[in-house]
Amino acid sequence: MSVMCIPLPSVMRIVAHSRMNKIHTLYRKTHRWDSIINTNQARSFVALAAPPTSSRATNGKSRSVHTDPRFQPAYPGHIPLTPFENGFLAVGSALMSLIDTRRADMVAACGETTAGPTLVKLRDIMLESPEGRRILKERPRINSRTLDFNKLRSLPENTFGAAYVGWLDACKVTPDSRDPVHYIDDPELAYVMQRYRETHDFYHALFGFKVSALPELALKAFEFTNLGFPMTALSLGASIRLKSHQRARLFWEFIPWAARCGSHARCLLAVYWEERWEQDLDEMKKEFGVWDPPAGITIPRPSRVDFS
Repeated sequence: MSVMCIPLPSVMRIVAHSRMNKIHTLYRKTHRWDSIINTNQARSFVALAAPPTSSRATNGKSRSVHTDPRFQPAYPGHIPLTPFENGFLAVGSALMSLIDTRRADMVAACGETTAGPTLVKLRDIMLESPEGRRILKERPRINSRTLDFNKLRSLPENTFGAAYVGWLDACKVTPDSRDPVHYIDDPELAYVMQRYRETHDFYHALFGFKVSALPELALKAFEFTNLGFPMTALSLGASIRLKSHQRARLFWEFIPWAARCGSHARCLLAVYWEERWEQDLDEMKKEFGVWDPPAGITIPRPSRVDFS
């Protein structure tokens, strides 16, 4: 099933008549929707679409497109947006994410611009538990510089640490693939979003989800019921790209599992995963109130995976 992309100039006539000539020129140079609505070019893009108070900013630096002191960067990498710009980027990134599900930058932009009060709710939940408060205070990061892979590979087979590094090896992914947060104004809430983004793979490892369309959508459904991010629900629109039998399993098996399991579980964003490497995986699931998904979208446990 093909998805029709509306030409950018037609959309812009509705929202930015005064900027049409500039945007049309940019469009003719690029000829591609995904070249315009791109995280790396967002500051120039929203400057064209926004009211005349905006000005272009230099890519790669924490500079605002605005002269108004209310819209100045609050942390490294921050790109302040007006409500209009935020809404415009939210719609554009959501459309682009559905058109090309491989665009991680568009998924990230959609997640940030649609998060809204969800981040406040999650931050408050984290503040209610000792684990969550330590996370917010210490602000740990998850990447190849902060993880000791040799130590994780030396852990017993059924521990969470062994399951995580086994999942990384089996799926051939790296913890360094998560984009930094740009569009969330409050630094603490920006960290909450970054923490969610960097712990997403821990959920994969917890359940053993493969890295493909069907298990990813099943996990997004779980994240929606457990965390509440609108982007995770919007991503289910990508199910139109699944084969008919996969789509049937998603809606009849995996989404019902995600709804029950995600709503029953504790908030996984308040888990200090890095303190639990040595915890038994089955005990962890019992503590969190989660259980395995229906068969067919998970990898074998690390003890049964041959990495040779």
